[in-house]
Amino acid sequence: MRYTGAMENHNVFAGAFVDRSGEMRKDTDWLDEALTSEKTRFVPVWGDHCLVGGDPLQLVLLERQQIENYLDEHNHIFLGLFRGNPAFAVSIEAVGTPPYPELGEFQDLRYLGTVLPADEANLAAHARGLVLWHSSQLFCGRCGSSARPDTGGNSRRCVNTECGREIFPRVDPAIIVLVADGERCLLGRQTGWPDGLYSTIAGFVEPGESLEDAVRREVYEETNIQVATVHYHSSQPWPFPSSLMLGFVAEADTTLTQEIRLNDGELEDARWFTRKELGSGFPKLPFSISIARRLVESWLDTKTAQ
Repeated sequence: MRYTGAMENHNVFAGAFVDRSGEMRKDTDWLDEALTSEKTRFVPVWGDHCLVGGDPLQLVLLERQQIENYLDEHNHIFLGLFRGNPAFAVSIEAVGTPPYPELGEFQDLRYLGTVLPADEANLAAHARGLVLWHSSQLFCGRCGSSARPDTGGNSRRCVNTECGREIFPRVDPAIIVLVADGERCLLGRQTGWPDGLYSTIAGFVEPGESLEDAVRREVYEETNIQVATVHYHSSQPWPFPSSLMLGFVAEADTTLTQEIRLNDGELEDARWFTRKELGSGFPKLPFSISIARRLVESWLDTKTAQ
């Protein structure tokens, strides 16, 4: 499928900026030609960092001759078409001094999400996510044999011919929810977070569980609050290392008298905060690139618009 435009108001790292060209992943002739094309660009990933340079900062996309010394049979991944041209990620082992000092610096994706253009942040997250997935799937989970990249690096395959299992990248679905009760919203904090930082309630979806059920369970387990209505807000790929954050807003069940209790001990504290308190400097709000921050700001904007 070829995408003709990116969604508006997307979360950081999201947006349909890359035409993933799934039909090309099994076309070895096309992939071989793309690898040598002068139009093709390569995203170097050194360990788990991406290369940026310039002022303002931009993702550094390399030409074939610039990446030649780091290419081998198994370390490149076809990402799709970016700005109309083939794009590959190239995994570079993080040993010694980072390469390409004359072009820029390798930086962590959390930082890059705050400074890169939206399409480049999306491409960097895509590249980093697949590079890290490959590093964690060196062996077949069924027979224990080695696994090798397949379909342009978008899957792996067991080398044991009697097994031949194809292994696909996985993402871990997690709900994240802003719970409101009139003029208040429910936020919590974990031990080890920066002083004063509170965020929305979140947790992984369990097998056999719907998203709405996961919202209700996680809120109750972490805070003892039961919610009534649950509405989808938006989602965010969160490649740290491989989560998909599914954002919701929910209303507390006002038919019940509820007190906050930290039932499962995952949170250090949880509290109700008014809109006025959220504008006072305490608590500190979630990081700007996170869907948690967008959920809080969306709730605040709802009041402003009324």
